[in-house]
Amino acid sequence: MLNELLCLSVICHLIPPPPQDWNRTWHVGNPDLTQCFQNTVLVWVPCLYLWVCAPIYFLYLKSHDRGYICMTHLNRAKTAVGFLLWIVCWADVFYSFWERSQHDSGASSSTQAPVNLVSPTMLGITMLLATLLTQYERLKGVQSSGVMLNFWLVAVLCATVTFRSKIIQPLTVCVFRYTTFYIYYTLLLISLLLSALSDQPPLFSEASKDANPCPEIGASFLSRISFWWITGLIVTGYKRPLEQKDLWCLNSEDRSQRVVPQLVRRWNNECLKVKRPEEKTLYSPKKAPRGERKEGVPVEESEILIMKTPQKTREPSLFWALCLTFGPYFLISSLYKIIQDILMFVGPNILRLLIQFVNDSSAPSWQGYFYTALLFVCTCFQTLILQKYFHVCFVTGMRLRTAIVGAVYRKALVISNAARRTSTVGEIVNLMSVDAQRFMDLITYINMIWSAPLQVILALYFLWQNLGPSVLAGVAVMVLMVPINGVIAMKTKTYQVAQMKSKDNRIKLMNEVLNGIKVLKLYAWELAFKDKVSAIRESELRVLKKAAYLGAISTFTWVCAPFLVALSTFTVYVMIDERNVLDAQKAFVSLALFNILRFPLNMLPMVISSMVQASVSMKRLCVFLSHEELQEDSVERMAVAGCELSVRIPDGSLVAVVGHVGSGKSSLLSALLGEMEKLEGSVSVKGSVAYVPQQAWIQNATLKDNIVFGQERKESWYHRVVEACALLPDLEILPAGDGTEIGEKGVNLSGGQKQRVSLARAVYCDCAVYLLDDPLSAVDAHVGKHIFEKVVGPQGVLKDRTRVLVTHGLSFLPQADLILVMVEGEITERGSYLELMARDGAFAEFLRTYANKEQEDDESGDICYLHHHHHQLATVRTEGEVLGKKAKNAEVGRITEADKANTGRVKLSVFWEYMKAIGVVLSCVSIFLFFSHHFASLFSNYWLSLWTDDPVVNGTQPSREMRLGVYGALGASQGIAVFCYSISVSIGGILASRYLHQSMLYNVLRSPMSFFERTPSGNLVNRFSKETDTIDSIIPSIIKMFMGSMFNVVGSCVVILIATPLVAIIIPPLGILYFFVQRFYVASSRQLKRLESVSRSPVYTHFNETLLGASVIRAFGEQERFIRESDGRVDHNQKAYYPSIVANRWLAVRLEFVGNCIVMFAALFAVMARESLSPGIMGLSISYALQLTASLTWLVRMSSDLETNIVAVERVKEYEDTEKEADWRHDQSSLPPGWPTAGNIDIRGFGLRYREDQELAVRNITVAIHGGEKVGIVGRTGAGKSSLTLGLFRIIEACEGEIHIDGVNIATLGLHELRSRITIIPQDPVLFSGSLRMNLDPFDGYSDEEVWRALELSHLKSFVSGLPDKLNHECSEGGENLSLGQRQLVCLARALLRKTKILVLDEATAAVDLETDNLIQSTIRTQFDDCTVLTIAHRLNTIMDYTRLYMKTQTYLVLVLDKGEMAEFDSPSTLITKRGIFYKMAKDSGLV
Repeated sequence: MLNELLCLSVICHLIPPPPQDWNRTWHVGNPDLTQCFQNTVLVWVPCLYLWVCAPIYFLYLKSHDRGYICMTHLNRAKTAVGFLLWIVCWADVFYSFWERSQHDSGASSSTQAPVNLVSPTMLGITMLLATLLTQYERLKGVQSSGVMLNFWLVAVLCATVTFRSKIIQPLTVCVFRYTTFYIYYTLLLISLLLSALSDQPPLFSEASKDANPCPEIGASFLSRISFWWITGLIVTGYKRPLEQKDLWCLNSEDRSQRVVPQLVRRWNNECLKVKRPEEKTLYSPKKAPRGERKEGVPVEESEILIMKTPQKTREPSLFWALCLTFGPYFLISSLYKIIQDILMFVGPNILRLLIQFVNDSSAPSWQGYFYTALLFVCTCFQTLILQKYFHVCFVTGMRLRTAIVGAVYRKALVISNAARRTSTVGEIVNLMSVDAQRFMDLITYINMIWSAPLQVILALYFLWQNLGPSVLAGVAVMVLMVPINGVIAMKTKTYQVAQMKSKDNRIKLMNEVLNGIKVLKLYAWELAFKDKVSAIRESELRVLKKAAYLGAISTFTWVCAPFLVALSTFTVYVMIDERNVLDAQKAFVSLALFNILRFPLNMLPMVISSMVQASVSMKRLCVFLSHEELQEDSVERMAVAGCELSVRIPDGSLVAVVGHVGSGKSSLLSALLGEMEKLEGSVSVKGSVAYVPQQAWIQNATLKDNIVFGQERKESWYHRVVEACALLPDLEILPAGDGTEIGEKGVNLSGGQKQRVSLARAVYCDCAVYLLDDPLSAVDAHVGKHIFEKVVGPQGVLKDRTRVLVTHGLSFLPQADLILVMVEGEITERGSYLELMARDGAFAEFLRTYANKEQEDDESGDICYLHHHHHQLATVRTEGEVLGKKAKNAEVGRITEADKANTGRVKLSVFWEYMKAIGVVLSCVSIFLFFSHHFASLFSNYWLSLWTDDPVVNGTQPSREMRLGVYGALGASQGIAVFCYSISVSIGGILASRYLHQSMLYNVLRSPMSFFERTPSGNLVNRFSKETDTIDSIIPSIIKMFMGSMFNVVGSCVVILIATPLVAIIIPPLGILYFFVQRFYVASSRQLKRLESVSRSPVYTHFNETLLGASVIRAFGEQERFIRESDGRVDHNQKAYYPSIVANRWLAVRLEFVGNCIVMFAALFAVMARESLSPGIMGLSISYALQLTASLTWLVRMSSDLETNIVAVERVKEYEDTEKEADWRHDQSSLPPGWPTAGNIDIRGFGLRYREDQELAVRNITVAIHGGEKVGIVGRTGAGKSSLTLGLFRIIEACEGEIHIDGVNIATLGLHELRSRITIIPQDPVLFSGSLRMNLDPFDGYSDEEVWRALELSHLKSFVSGLPDKLNHECSEGGENLSLGQRQLVCLARALLRKTKILVLDEATAAVDLETDNLIQSTIRTQFDDCTVLTIAHRLNTIMDYTRLYMKTQTYLVLVLDKGEMAEFDSPSTLITKRGIFYKMAKDSGLV
């Protein structure tokens, strides 16, 4: 050090006094720096900074070219000022030369110091470099430079010291140098100001092409580090709720098209590294002699031998690929973190200096102000660094998620079918949603792995300095806490698993209830299922309660940890040596360090568990991305005529592929598409391919978009295709024609309609080769004939194309040019129809199998009908609409109501509702306990400050045992209050959860069917899963944290006010500023969160859809379009996410600034009042002020989260206000016990409508049906058949007229009284997961004998007897472990068990085989002989069958409905002779 000072002295020519004199600088009332120090160090520091940064910055600019900026006034000004500075510096240099020449000639006696020559020369060269860098920045498109701003700032700060020195010194030095310095200083200030401004955007930049570019790109450096550039959006969000159009485009480096290819490229490189050694192993046979090689046998053998013993190769590393992609950018965050960690310890050290200053009355007062200013600057700098760190982390996390979602999506499009079967759709969607999210969450904390140990080491180092070995006692307490919390964490995890299991069961049951709600209502089973759901919910709440107790213990340990650490350390410190005095410096600096120590110790367990989860996710992603892909070369796209696979298909021919189930027909088509793994041979296809899969794949888009499928819209061709595919009648029915939205998986289309849309899509594409996988099986016979003639057949629109048709339809085979017969994956026969018939081989056998079925199908006519999205509420929505000829606009075509993103502030009434759900008394008790805890905490620290101010007598504090005892007691009371409030809040949360869930469940079950039709089941499931989970787990913990931060803030302010009452002047304005910042932020943040969540589900929906239709997308070659669509949806989602993370940073910077101001004023006023202030009170005040910043930020975050999450209560409560059905039961029931006894149904002038804005779906129906009569109800689509039944069960209430059953008007009854006394066997047999007995008798109202009797009559007794659990046999979800026929028989058993006088059959046998049909008919005929039976027939042959069956024994009547009115009512034979509507329908169906 001495050598350095001597060197400086030599340069300055000032040998006797050193360059820095501390007596002149530090220990005086008016400090100053020596002239030598000013002329050397203060001049060289900025020069050194720029020369170190310049080479690195130059390389950075060279590799980041954003286009050049045209010369602007700002740039000209920067350059001009730079040159002026250069000239001023050189003026100084030349003046020095002139002075030296004067000295040499003897004109001047003063000697010249070398510094007067060296410093201006260095400065001049540096200013020239700065000017050149400014120009280079312009050429590289830099609008605002942080490097240059920092340079000018450092230069101004260094020059300011000299400036002050020159002002306070008398003018004894050279006038010329004074003048040049003032000009230099003025120019520096101008340069600093200019560098703070942003230049115009560069030419040809990507941002200029965006419709709404993000202002971040053009923002100045200061605006970027303070996040000022987002203020405009936040102001907009404060004035009105933000909308999608307000959001900016993503920055180009955050977009999918930039991020995803980087990861995919690096992952592919990783995979290639692994494959290379593999290939060397496989294909390195011993060199065979030339003669042998021709035959190739030895080569083949050696290859096989090597393949059988492959070397174990390493797995491709996804971790390494992610590191290479995102590592360089992420390393910046590590740099920020190191700086922030070091700065964190500046606060306690400045606190130590401040306490020393108060203790030392001889210290000059400017030192106190200097420490205060230093504290403020350091805390502000720490704020900016920390927020920049978080920003880098969150942006990296966002890019990581984008990259993973994109990579998974691209992989899903090329994965082989064998690999695809190893993962369910749900699992693959989870890779995108859950696993990508885990990475995103981890990125924020990953630096804590090295940062936490660093913070702990630094804290312990400073504590050791402060308290010596006593600190080990505190460390021991901390170490003890870790295993305790480890045990709690393990136990909590167990409870979490149990809770998740209960939740899954509850959601599964809720899903079934919502899917089968119509059946529940028809059977009046709502209460039974309400009890089942409630029972599962209770077990879930029991686990929640246990978890709450554990959580309370965990909170207790972590809240008490810092106190216990402090108590144990101070106890050991004062007890090991009575001369150890606990003064303010030791106590409060230690407390500040303990508070710092708390954070890393809390974070480490969380980070480790987060890393474990992420490693599991990494493994899952790695497995998926390593899956085998489809062979790109399995199908050659060659210009050959047709295709070959041991068979040659001539160009333009129609080939039919036939065979039994499982004979490999679909596999043949898959091979032609390249979807199978090619083992040998070759496949060549000429031209483009269109594919119609066996199960139609429908997108959630309009009908038109499903058909056009991204192609160019050609109106005439489109209309021709729609007509050929028999879709015109459907367009008439659909509410908005081809503009109707088709729900997910085509829920609002029937099977036949879906297949026709799928076919229309293929036809519209106008390809060379058509692969049709049995598209005619799902449509009715005459529609199938129409499609064959108009599309596939020799006269169809595809007559000139090559068509490969897999079919079971025998009537089409004679028209095929070539028939391929497949048996067990091989083509056994080929030839024309006549050739094959003559051979009498497998083809003839195939004909015999299917001939009978074909004839039956031909008999049954088709009345095309629309399925509604809640099972087959056949034509429920369309009858009124077709009748009313609704205008075909897009709004009418929307089938569901989207979940609305709420806007504006959450009403106070919602908070009051939640408080009532907890219980007002418990709420007040919780608040009181919070208050007690914080009061005890505050008082214990105040007690500590009194203790530190105790006088020292003979080197010791006399009353330390008493002080220690009270301090410990206050700590204990604190702990008790913490534990109690944790428990009370958690229990309150559980009580609220129970109440809110129960009331929502009841309200939903009480809602009418129309509510379930227009509300997507996803919305309802979301209420029962996501919103309920928020109320269960998230809201109670947020309330705890919100209350904790609020009391912390209030407590800190109280302490600061007691210590330095002058702060009272400053707290109100800062409080108002805080409030405005908070309100500004919450308004925008809340809405951004809503927009982000609304835009997230389309990403997963689209992915789900893509997975289901991957083979179709590949066949049509539309992968690129779907990748673009997926990328667009991800970017659209990130567009809302990015502003929300920046808004968080914006808030944190401003709030921490408010906190830093409070710290500064607390310190400032303490310095001002140091005469009257004890060191203890000052230490207390500033240590609380240092905590205040974090508490303030946390308070706003929690208040924002509370508002965002309390919306769950609002959404759960909103079903209270929806319309409800009539009462289930009336208190005073006047019904006779066995009603109905006869089964007479008297319908008088009956009419109903589906919605208020629609016309009547059924009107003027007057008909009398006597007890025991059997009536068939028929009519075309939209005639009102189902509507009449729904009216009978009061699923839809009558608008006019009445229905009387046995003389009782059904409108006067409770719904359950009515529905439990009439029975229906619905068209779709709906079963619920649970025991078979529960499915038959959910109320346990019948004995086992009665149940077995019903099973015997429904021909199920032998089947159930053979089951291991008999009646307790567990039915799976939807009854999928029973066949369709068995499920239909279970529904029959339900009807037999209830045995009511009125039975309604809704075409109950449409979906069963002939044998089951006969069983059901015979049972109904015998068991319901004396009952009134109403049969709704969608197919007329059902009516004809019934007529034949019933004619012998009793009357069978037919009620014909037409356009919602009764057209005819008589026996079938009479109606046919009348030749009315019934006759025409029978004729259309080929029955007469």
